[in-house]
Amino acid sequence: MTGFFLLLLFQGCEKDRLVELPSLGYFSVEDITANSAVIIGSLECDGGAEITDVGVVWGLSQDPGLENHVGKVSADIDEDSLRLKITELIAETIYYIRGYATNSKGTDYSNQVSFITAQDDWPIDTETEVVEVFNPATGQTWMDRNLGASRAATSSTDEEAYGDLYQWGRAADGHQSRKSGETTFLSFSDTPGHDEFIISPDNPYDWRKPQNNDLWQGKNGVNNPCPDGFRLPTRAELEAELQSWKSNDAAGAIASPLKLPLTGSRCRETGVVFLEGLHAYLWTASVDGIYSWVLGFGNFAANMYVSARTDGAAVRCIKD
Repeated sequence: MTGFFLLLLFQGCEKDRLVELPSLGYFSVEDITANSAVIIGSLECDGGAEITDVGVVWGLSQDPGLENHVGKVSADIDEDSLRLKITELIAETIYYIRGYATNSKGTDYSNQVSFITAQDDWPIDTETEVVEVFNPATGQTWMDRNLGASRAATSSTDEEAYGDLYQWGRAADGHQSRKSGETTFLSFSDTPGHDEFIISPDNPYDWRKPQNNDLWQGKNGVNNPCPDGFRLPTRAELEAELQSWKSNDAAGAIASPLKLPLTGSRCRETGVVFLEGLHAYLWTASVDGIYSWVLGFGNFAANMYVSARTDGAAVRCIKD
């Protein structure tokens, strides 16, 4: 059965003698997946008459309405809020949505919102080949390469082994590509609905507003980008790998069972990729205040650090 999430806030208005069309506030879309989306809007004024119908219509062409739509759901209005969710959408398809409200005078529509549904396999990385590697010193099994890498590293500066650069907590939505575009618009949900790297030079240095510390937590965690059966490591798990190295530097990283290369990173303020072949950061799932933990290493040192969540860093998945 088709349904949708709609947060509808009724703000009321001053009653006039003459009945007018209802007045709708701004509508927006959040939490876009391959077959669903969340719509948020408001009814600002009933036009001086009882609202007889209110809801959302959507279609595959612009300006959907009550007479031309692919889907329509009406909502009951009460004193609180109502939340519904559009489902049974088609993956990788452009949809157009408008809110509507009807009273005895007629029907008024909100602004139009358009969005593209995600891929069917979103948000998991399905392109990186899964080859397991075991570290007897820690007893852990890992993928033998970073997400997005075409092979396990043959040297610290093996470019084919660098892989992608993720912003902490985001899914494999395309932003992780070293050549993805940039945007300064923060996301108000866990699913930005686009493939752009989100620039955020201001405190708390996160692509999501407000922050969500629950992302990337475990195999079934929200936005876990790792292939089935894998997840982001915790700070303790990645620190244990570091302690098993013969030396705390890039030489120790590439000599370890994980063969970690110098991936470089991506700047949260500009979106520029830098320090390739000189330094590397690998994300953990662990948070610390507004920051998250990474393993950082270069030719002269290696340690655990905290990093801003909009920084771009590599991901090495551990078997759950």
